[in-house]
Amino acid sequence: MEYRYCGKSGLQLPVVSLGLWHNFGNATPFSTQEEIVLHAFDKGITHIDLANNYGPPAGSAEENFGRMMARELKSHRDELIVSSKAGHYMWSGPYGDQTSRKNTFASLHQSLKRTGLEYFDIFYSHRYCPEVPLEETVQALIDIVKQGKALYVGLSKYPAHLASQACDMMAEQHVHCLIYQDRYNMICRKPEAEHFNFLRDKGVGFIAFSPLAQGLLTNRYINGIPADSRVYKEGAFLHKEDITEEWVEKARRLNEVAASRGQSLAEMSLAWVLAKEYVTSVIAGVSSIRQLDDNVAAADSKPFTHDELNEIDSILGNSIVR
Repeated sequence: MEYRYCGKSGLQLPVVSLGLWHNFGNATPFSTQEEIVLHAFDKGITHIDLANNYGPPAGSAEENFGRMMARELKSHRDELIVSSKAGHYMWSGPYGDQTSRKNTFASLHQSLKRTGLEYFDIFYSHRYCPEVPLEETVQALIDIVKQGKALYVGLSKYPAHLASQACDMMAEQHVHCLIYQDRYNMICRKPEAEHFNFLRDKGVGFIAFSPLAQGLLTNRYINGIPADSRVYKEGAFLHKEDITEEWVEKARRLNEVAASRGQSLAEMSLAWVLAKEYVTSVIAGVSSIRQLDDNVAAADSKPFTHDELNEIDSILGNSIVR
């Protein structure tokens, strides 16, 4: 496994990180989850990405990971980077949502309890909330570091100008914003125009979630929608309507490009993200050992030629979101 320094810091992250967003709640057998996490660790994936609301139900991914820590990984704590986040709806009432100091600290303490950890390696503000002063959220993150409840802090899904301001606020109190997390893949390229310049200037690392666009950038839907597809699951972010005949044709053509490189479409899609010099890591969300191994294989991909990159852009055409 290759490791890259995260921005201007001494922390290295594996180029493939394991995200526990979808398949590590109570709907998935615990034995399956544990097998995947332990296999990932054996493959050199030392970064586990969580959030307080991951499940389903919300909180269950942290609880299940806490069981794995207690059963198998406790002696390896210093070999792991464990991250979590707060900011999305978590419990009823005025303090269970948004990014106030009250919510941020309550969420942090709940997440530490669920995971059984004494601290997180990275703790994120999971989103920008316009109803809460930016200074309030940022000060909470600064205090979390100064109280030793997280070693580093990061931001996720913030507008670029506000993320830049937040980084400056942290720096004024000698806390470095380690990392920024957002959706990034061959279809969704907004971070290129909106975030990468200021992240480079401020020495902040970038980690991409949804590098496979919830499965669109795989060969899973080339021959129709499988019966076990996540599009049929309640709360899914990918919907049946997203898989149009036009998209299927594009996926088939992308798959041909991948095959010419000796890769699956999923491997090529991950490799495309990792080929960007400003990307520290990608978060892989998997439901099986086989998927995990495919993602790890993408980290050893050969470089893209200019012709390949141009062909990918030509195929995607108006599907690209900038």
